[in-house]
Amino acid sequence: MTAISLKDDKFKDECGVFGIYSKKEINVASSVYYGLYALQHRGQESAGITVSDGEKLKCIKDMGLVHEALEPETITSLRGHMGIGHVRYSTTGSSNVKNAQPLLSKYKLGAISIAHNGNLVNADVIKDLLEDGGVIFHTSNDSEVILNLIARKVSKGIEEAVVSAIRAIKGSYAIVILTENKLIGVRDPYGIRPLCIGKVDDDYVIASESCALDAVGADLVRDVQPGEIVIIDENGIKSIKYAEKTKHATCSFEYIYFARPDSVMDGYSVYESRVKAGEILFEEAPIEADIVVGVPDSGLSAAIGYSKASGIPCGIGLIKNKYVARTFIAPTQELREKAVSVKLNALKPDIEGKRVVIIDDSIVRGTTSKRLVEILKKAGAKEIHFRVSSPKVKYPCYFGIDISYRKELIAAEKTTEEIREYLGVDSLAYLSREGLAETLPNNKGLCKGCFSGVYPESAPIEGSKELLER
Repeated sequence: MTAISLKDDKFKDECGVFGIYSKKEINVASSVYYGLYALQHRGQESAGITVSDGEKLKCIKDMGLVHEALEPETITSLRGHMGIGHVRYSTTGSSNVKNAQPLLSKYKLGAISIAHNGNLVNADVIKDLLEDGGVIFHTSNDSEVILNLIARKVSKGIEEAVVSAIRAIKGSYAIVILTENKLIGVRDPYGIRPLCIGKVDDDYVIASESCALDAVGADLVRDVQPGEIVIIDENGIKSIKYAEKTKHATCSFEYIYFARPDSVMDGYSVYESRVKAGEILFEEAPIEADIVVGVPDSGLSAAIGYSKASGIPCGIGLIKNKYVARTFIAPTQELREKAVSVKLNALKPDIEGKRVVIIDDSIVRGTTSKRLVEILKKAGAKEIHFRVSSPKVKYPCYFGIDISYRKELIAAEKTTEEIREYLGVDSLAYLSREGLAETLPNNKGLCKGCFSGVYPESAPIEGSKELLER
């Protein structure tokens, strides 16, 4: 039997991190739990929490969704006034409990725990150097590389150790670190991965997205800046700029697909950026139709924008089964091919006899998109016009998205017309790169590497040419 993903035509959701520091004598584990629940969309393979009571650290983690990995009776056993948490999708390292985060390690002067969202492009090189020096690794993920770099310098103090470690790594990262008495957050020099700071009363919260702050009643204070380390302890919050040359190059897909629409990142509403993408998409690729239908859930906001700009009514069109797990077992090829139908089904009264504009946030491999078109045709759509609220994905990503080879990307191999024929639609159009830039005020810097092949930081030296060509 084969495990089938219901998101075969989507980039994977990376990971989410959360941390909280309280001066009050409270048990923060439940707050971390709810914060992770709000970040569940960023990773569904495993979940974990580490807490500190000021003297020792305790960690629990397991495979599955937050409510599966972290049972209520276990949460109540975690005593401490500061903690960090993680939900994971494996971009590096296999999917098993050994690689689940946070990672917890003890060293000569105490203990340290770390949770990381992103991907290091020089992790293998650093790991080889550390192993040559006698370091033994117990996992296959990047986070343990960072953990060991910190541990090597910790005798000079945790702040200097973190700065030294972060300056040695390259790639994308939003990191939360917990010691016996400090909560630390780190964001990469390009801000590729999001990280924000919130406050509820006198307690500080750090999270991948502002929606997690909302979940625990915290107000958004600001985003962690690219190239910044924030250290929270009994004295309050301290900022260290560890990189001189920094710039915003946040992953485009944070706004296009990954983030929850109710999140605000770097001062910009994710929802508003997606609505704007839909509006620009109509300006670039207008069509006469009877109904606009967004693919749940990430295509819905852009569909609202397309409808608003065009005047074409926006309908439901596709119904999502909310109770289908992220993956399931399909025993036969026939059932595997029908996997999308289990998750999405057409609302026939909205579709039958209509000229339909279907809006999705992206087309990666094309398999799911093709199946969606078949579902709409079966429901009686008169015409189907496919609109994509992002540019053509033509290049692999090295910074936390699980696409390593160009051969996995339909737009790298086919022209727009060839993709249209493959999908079986009457017309197909993508948002332009220029249109994408207009979706955020003041043309905020974005990483567009998967669209253009130009990355904010150099790709891996070893094998990078092979990855681009395969």
